[in-house]
Amino acid sequence: MKEENGELYINLSPTTQPRHAPHPVHPLTRELKREPGPLRVVGISTTAMNRTFPRYSTSEDLLRVALDQATSQGAESKLIRLNDLAFANCEGYYSKSAHACTWPCTITQMDPQDELTEVYESLVFWADVVLVATSIRWGAPSSLYFKMVERMNCIQNEITTHDRVLIRNKVAGFVITGGQDNIQAVAGQMMMFFGELGFVFPQFPFVAHSRGWSAEDMENNIAQVKGSQELRDGTRALAERCLEIAGTLIESGEATITIERGGRKACRER
Repeated sequence: MKEENGELYINLSPTTQPRHAPHPVHPLTRELKREPGPLRVVGISTTAMNRTFPRYSTSEDLLRVALDQATSQGAESKLIRLNDLAFANCEGYYSKSAHACTWPCTITQMDPQDELTEVYESLVFWADVVLVATSIRWGAPSSLYFKMVERMNCIQNEITTHDRVLIRNKVAGFVITGGQDNIQAVAGQMMMFFGELGFVFPQFPFVAHSRGWSAEDMENNIAQVKGSQELRDGTRALAERCLEIAGTLIESGEATITIERGGRKACRER
């Protein structure tokens, strides 16, 4: 910066390059490796409700049915309730530069209190099957679902910036319930997003329930889900389909590690 003839001149080129503040290496940077053991299933409930006065959730109820079925088939299972986790909104580093959106997420690296680490750990390292449950809100997945997936952009962006696929030999399935219709659009968004992360899907990859746009009597919607043996049977079958595909993928010993972005042509591990 200098003053000349009454005018102020400023050099717009930064004298230092932007970088993170010093911090320890995050555990999520470790080598991608599936630990030995039985098939593992994580259920992610994205329903939002008052924590002090919890109430019944149709989507979470069916998700628990799926996890119980997985356990009965010899798999390990666990439930993650996003509503119980404290994590920040995505801060849009990708909007500045693709290389500014890092794995692990910049927020996770810089904030040791960020509890989305549990989701990252489960999806990238622990689980073979991921079951995501959401309610329908104005024809879309829940706000907590979108809060989570925006923070998961760093998983997909590892492909963009480093040609590295973090999701390997993993299967996703979905549980969708709501008083409103629009199941197909909600399922389509979820399948598109998780497909772009690298997940594969079984035949018939979601279970859903809705009484339609005009059914505003939500107490009857809840009663119908609670009393539906058909929904429970369908959810158990979804869990079994996901486990079957996951077992086949793991037995094959192959995992996509890099990918040609334009044509999505997978390169297989030798």
